[in-house]
Amino acid sequence: MPQQPLGSGFTAASTTADVLAGRDLTGTHVVVTAGHRGLGLVTTRALAAAGASVTVATRHPERAAETFAGVDGVSVERLDLLDPASISAFARTQHEVHVLVNCANFPAPQEVERDGRGYEKQFATGHLGHFQLTVELLPALRAAGGARVVTLSSGAHRFGEIRWGDPGFSTGYHPMTAYAQTKLANVLFSVELDRRFRDEQIRGYAVHPGVIVMGAADNPAWAATLRDQGLLDEDGNPVIDPERGKKTPEQGASTVVFAATHPLLADVGGVYLKDADVSRVDDEPRELTADAIPSEVTSAALDPATAHRLWEWSEELTGVAPSGAPRSR
Repeated sequence: MPQQPLGSGFTAASTTADVLAGRDLTGTHVVVTAGHRGLGLVTTRALAAAGASVTVATRHPERAAETFAGVDGVSVERLDLLDPASISAFARTQHEVHVLVNCANFPAPQEVERDGRGYEKQFATGHLGHFQLTVELLPALRAAGGARVVTLSSGAHRFGEIRWGDPGFSTGYHPMTAYAQTKLANVLFSVELDRRFRDEQIRGYAVHPGVIVMGAADNPAWAATLRDQGLLDEDGNPVIDPERGKKTPEQGASTVVFAATHPLLADVGGVYLKDADVSRVDDEPRELTADAIPSEVTSAALDPATAHRLWEWSEELTGVAPSGAPRSR
């Protein structure tokens, strides 16, 4: 399927309620990483309200359990994407998964932070952790008889480069450089996942949700930065302008639930989505400004050779391969 809009009928202002209107997801089991906060929380609530059973996978199960106390259809399990043993333990608890939403990330630190293997933590969480989780959940995805893997990316992939051979950022670290690399990896991962497993009815999608401001009031320094970027007004309220990519959480999560559930994607995979539709390809150089937030996918992010190379490298870094047996290091 070419990377081009489907004409879904949705817009940048569409919400989760718009995308899920009239849908009954009873019998659908969804796993959402970090499904207790941010866009993960909005996604979990929307899917559960439509009848899905949702497993929230999180490093903070007690906190998540409080969030969903009394909410039907939501269960909570522990998962630490920086801990390979935790990933394996979680995967063993899942027996049939129709949708996996890879939503968790690691907040961009000002100085480089590394996991126990020496890998930069944004990449280790957002890509490598989700790579291992997806691979180890393949039996559960196959058991569903048709499954989707949705990975949250960003228009920031346009500014990313894969640092082959330097997963620990031994030089040249900047928080946004590391973030952009991870978001590029999310797109490439989705392309190669779909190529490898579409014949088994397992499809991959990368999602750009838009720019969503959440929790700025808890961090004055971050709020000041967001205000300078035109994302908060002078009163500290998020600027909502969906046509320019500045969205409410419900507008941002609309593309996530579109990727996870919509029938229009039944025969489409390995694509990058925005505004609850397939994005067009845009290879024109773009700058990031307060009034222009580039978000379309680049052809480099869809390149099959690069996607294949990243998959092979990820197997080496994690020691996990789709056969289910640990890969020789």
